[in-house]
Parts: sequence; structure tokens; C-alpha cells
Amino acid sequence: MSQRDFYEILGVARDASDEEIKHAYRKLALQYHPDRNPDNPEAEQKFKEAAEAYDALRDPERRANYDRYGSPDPFGHGGGFSSADDIFSQFSDIFGDLFGFSARPRGPRPTAGADLRYNLTVSFRQAAKGAEVPISIPHHVPCDECEGTGAARGTHPESCKKCGGSGQVRHSQGFFQISVPCAACGGQGFTLPHPCPKCKGQGIIQQTRDLTVRIPAGVYDGARLRLRGEGELGAHGGPPGDLYVVLRVEEDKIFGRQGQDLIYTAAISFPQAALGARIEVPGLDETLDVDIPKGTQSGTVFRLGGKGLQYPGEQRTGDMLVEVRVQTPTRLTDEQERLLREFEKITRAQEKTLGGKVKKAMHKFGKAMGMD
Repeated sequence: MSQRDFYEILGVARDASDEEIKHAYRKLALQYHPDRNPDNPEAEQKFKEAAEAYDALRDPERRANYDRYGSPDPFGHGGGFSSADDIFSQFSDIFGDLFGFSARPRGPRPTAGADLRYNLTVSFRQAAKGAEVPISIPHHVPCDECEGTGAARGTHPESCKKCGGSGQVRHSQGFFQISVPCAACGGQGFTLPHPCPKCKGQGIIQQTRDLTVRIPAGVYDGARLRLRGEGELGAHGGPPGDLYVVLRVEEDKIFGRQGQDLIYTAAISFPQAALGARIEVPGLDETLDVDIPKGTQSGTVFRLGGKGLQYPGEQRTGDMLVEVRVQTPTRLTDEQERLLREFEKITRAQEKTLGGKVKKAMHKFGKAMGMD
């Protein structure tokens, strides 16, 4: 992964539009294209660097991750381009418009493999603390019977007789000639007189592959983990596609979540709220103490700094928000009821005395102001 700033590499501002980013990349790709700079390692490096920057900023989600975390793949599953051919296949729409330069230096044009998606459900604790989860995915691999040729053992693909192996046939329409894919070989340039019985001439078979997905600590519901190169096979030597693991995080029975902050609701008694107390609440790793001051009201929220969820790809963590709810007892003993009635009586007497004092003070104020 390049250490330079992607916006700096492309020479655009951080608020550049998608079209400005694309235009800047086209300019650099043309400048450092391998056909224009043969046997120039420095130009090849800049060509790959520009492609890496464009790959990160052209996708809104990856660009948002880069702006926030400093990486388009904050979950550690990203990767660069292995070769110029990899770049050509990924950005065929860009290179198809660069007149005078081929989409790749030479040979048949590779095609990138299809991307795959896997929906993975993880527990709240796995998402909070991070985990390694094994998965099994179906994918295609070269047929071991024909070694990917599609031809039966002892035979070989034959050049198409209709198109001469070009995969294209020309048709004349007046003064114009157009080329279309050969119908006899499907544009492949070859035919299989004796197709492989195992793969039916496809050259690939389906297998189940076991992978381990690393779930980063603090990941959120709906996050996509990109595993580069774990998708379907590419054609004609093209790079494989990617595997996108989409996470669904289960709700927790104890904690709620607000971004990277944890939310916990603690029930306290009326005496604890009135007199103050120290209570214990569960944390992700340990029991936490919360000091309840005298006169705390129901619904008051206390913040425990740094006791929440880790930000993916970072060292900092969110907070724990503890909301207290004052419980009203539903059953009282005779003694408890007597004490509460006595408390109510004292409270009313205090309110009455206070009310009398306030009324007397207001009367004095009015008299002093000539209002009485």
C-alpha cells in the first residue's frame, strides 16, 4: 500500500468530484503507460501508484473510509495491484479511450474474474472484540482432468476453421466492414472436437473452499470486508475477482450501541438516587464502578470514557454511556409503607413552611417597592 496521500498522487483537492478524479487518473495513466515508457521501472511504479489511488477514490464507500481512517480498506483486507495486466483489466473503461495505446502491452486481453458476495452473521461480542471466523464458499477452479484446457485427455483445442483462430469474422456492408464474434467458436478462436467429460469443455469445475475471515474489533452492522483475489477465476490469465463479506451483527441482550459508544441501562432504587451510591455495571472486559451523586434523577446519563468499542483500524475507543432508571417498588412491607408516609408528611411540611417563607418574602419586596 502506498504511503503517499492518494489525493496528492492524483494532484486533486480532497473535495474533488468523481469526474475530476477520473480525469486526473486518465492523464497520469497516459503519461506513465507501459507502452509509452518501455523498460522504465520508475514509470511503472508511478503507473501502479496512480492506479492504486484511483481504485481507492473512485468508489464512494472506499473513499469515505480513506477520508475517515486513512485507508480505503480499514479492516485489513485490502491490497494493491499485482501487475500492469491487473490494472488494465480493472480499468478497461479508462484504457479503452486512450487512443494510440493498447489496453495491455501484448497478448490476448485478460478479463478479471467476477466478484463474490458472502453474507456472514456474527455475534455482538465477536464484532466488539474481533474474531476469526471460518467460512466455506463455492467457487470455480481449473479442471484437474484437462488442466483447464476444456479438451479431453490426449486431445487439444483446434483452431477455428471459420475465423482462422482470430475469434472474429468480417462482414461487408457497402463501403464498410464490421467485425463480429465468430458464431462457430463463440469468439474464442478455437473449438473442442473432444470436450473434457468432467468439465463438459468449460475448463473449470466448482469446489468448496475454506477461508478464515478476520473480523476487526469494533466493526459495525452492514460493513463489507474485501478479500482481494478470493473471487472467481479470471479469463485468459486475467486476475481473479474479489470476495466481499457483508456482516450482519446480532443485537446484544445487555448493551445497546450508538456508533462506537456502548449504552447500558442501570436500575437503581429511590434511596440510592436520593442518598447517592456506588453501583457496579458490566463492561466488555470487566465490571465497572459508577458513582451516583445525591439527588440523581431518573434518566440521567453517566459517561465512562474509553470503555466503549474500538474504532476499526485505530487505537482509540468509544465510551460507555450508563443511563440510570429509578425503580418504583411495587410491593411494600408495612414498615416500608409507614416510613414512606412519614417521609411524605415531612416533605409536605417542609414545602408548606418554604411556601410560607416565600410568600412572606414577596410581601416584603412588594411593600419596599411601593406595590402594597
